[in-house]
Formats: sequence, C-alpha cells, structure tokens
Amino acid sequence: MFTFEPEIPMSDEEFRLIRDLIYSHCGLFFDSDSAYLLEKRLAKRVQLHQLSGFRDYYHFLRYNRKKDQELSDIMDVLTTNETYFFREAFQLKAFTQEIIPEIRDAKAKAGDRTLRIWSAGCSSGEEPYTIAMLLLEMGGFAGWHVEIIGTDISQRVIQQARKGVYGKSSFRVTDEGYVRRYFTEQDGMFRVNDRVRELVTISHLNLLDTNRIALLGRMDVIFCRNVIIYFDQAARKTVIDSFHRVLRDGGYLLLGHSESLMNISTAFALKHLKNDMVYQKPLPPGGRP
Repeated sequence: MFTFEPEIPMSDEEFRLIRDLIYSHCGLFFDSDSAYLLEKRLAKRVQLHQLSGFRDYYHFLRYNRKKDQELSDIMDVLTTNETYFFREAFQLKAFTQEIIPEIRDAKAKAGDRTLRIWSAGCSSGEEPYTIAMLLLEMGGFAGWHVEIIGTDISQRVIQQARKGVYGKSSFRVTDEGYVRRYFTEQDGMFRVNDRVRELVTISHLNLLDTNRIALLGRMDVIFCRNVIIYFDQAARKTVIDSFHRVLRDGGYLLLGHSESLMNISTAFALKHLKNDMVYQKPLPPGGRP
C-alpha cells in the first residue's frame, strides 16, 4: 500500500515572511532560489503541527507558546550536522604542530597556564572531543587549566554531544589507536572516556547572540568550520566580529576549507603555516600573546 504526502505550497509572501523570521533568529539565509528547499523541508513541520498551511506555520513561529522550541527544532531540518572525528587532518596537524606549541610557549613565558579553545558550531561533539584527544596526545599541559567549549544552536545535537556515544560512521578517518585509548565500546557503540570528557563542556549558543558570546570569556583558538557558509554576508560579519572580540591578541581562527574572510573582515591576518593557512588576530605593536 502506498501513501502520498499532500503537497503544501508556499506562496512567495509566505516564503519571505518565514525566511526573514529564520534569518532574524539565527542568521541562516535562504535566497529566492532556495524557496523550494525551505518549502520541502518545512512541509513536514506544517503537517506535524496539523496546520492548514505555511501562513498558519508562520503565525505558529511568531506567536505560539512553543515557538522557541520550534525554532530550535527546525535548525536540524535546515542545516547539515554531518561530521566525524579528526576531520580535515592537515588543519589539525597545523593545530598540534604549530599553533598550540606557539601559544603554549608564549603563555608559559608570561606565567599564564590557561588554554581555552572554542568549537563554535560543534554539532554532535566530534570536533571538541577530537581537540581534547589531540591535546592529551601532545602532553605538556601538566598544571595547566585547559578548557574546550563546544557550542551549537541545535538542542538535538547538543544532547548527542553531551552523551558522547558514537557509531562507526563517526570514526571513518580515526586511527584505531585513538579508539582503543579514548573510547569504551558499549552495545556496538563507542563512548568517549572520562579523561577526554573532563576537558570539554557543551552548551547551547546562537552565534548571533553577541551578549552571550561576550560571556564566554577570552579564547586562544576558535574552530568554526563549515558553519558560516549558511549565513549571508551581514550575519557572517556579525559572527566574525564577535570572534575577533573574544580572541586573545595572537589567537587563531580556524575556518572550513571552503570558507574565507574575503569581503567579510580585514581584522585578521592570513598566516601561512607549514601545514595549512589559518587566520590570526594580530598582536599589538611590540605585544605578546
């Protein structure tokens, strides 16, 4: 027996209303060529809430007492949260072999034994846990206070990240030695061990919420990979400006390899490392990180 989902057409006006509401909430932007995508992905939400069409859904998003939860839930529908451990190996090599040694040496000379790293848009947690494992492998942080903060706008992936339990697809490029040292197998899945989890905190955060970002405190390194591709130019500027404010002088910003700061910001210097090109917040004249 076949079942057919009824088509729910989205008018041009409904598209503009819903698109602008989503944009003001989180910076995700859909141009007119993406109208069909928004219509297709949100049609199931209209059906789920037993609404008559997208006009009613717009009013649901604006005025219903569950509107905040719905806006959070549709982030999963509108974005791709696909990720895995040790993604973009050459960038991670630059992180462990060049960026962290530079920061560690400079801070040790200054008597500062703190290291704070932000994984912005951490999805289900593979990135912050990868960073923690890399730091544990490096060693040299005895007596240091190391914090890795993972944040995401999706409550669903935050819950996954906090559980720290993963299937095999998350390990597609992971060396078997890391799995043995840092995970415990449970019913065919793999749980991140406590020594890794102790370095990582996971929180909900909208990257357009500049007030909450300011509360995070100063960072030494920010990972924000494959996130700003979902934003329009204005939202990208807002997010990158926030990153600049919370990064320490000399701190590093690591974007995805399809992303750049061209036409977004001139406040960072593009640094050519041996293993990768990354962005750095310049030091003040004569200053140290």
